[in-house]
Amino acid sequence: MNKTQLIDAMAADAGVSKAAAKSALESFLGNVSSTLKGGGRVSLVGFGSWSVSKRAAREGRNPQTGATIQIAAKNVVKFKAGAELSSSVN
Repeated sequence: MNKTQLIDAMAADAGVSKAAAKSALESFLGNVSSTLKGGGRVSLVGFGSWSVSKRAAREGRNPQTGATIQIAAKNVVKFKAGAELSSSVN
């Protein structure tokens, strides 16, 4: 499912216009992004939680040449599925 299909499904389920569903989805995504950018955590009980983790700098190898390269440190977003989501998939 892509973003357009999700907006269509949200509009149909909630009985609202596609414009309202798009606005709600963009608001949700913006708030999740800004919370994670600030180092926070977003939890939706039963669905899952997003958090930010720091990945340390490390050495890697170029697969073509075998040369050692430095990989910079960075922040990565992690998602952990909640119990209800996990059980609904299995």
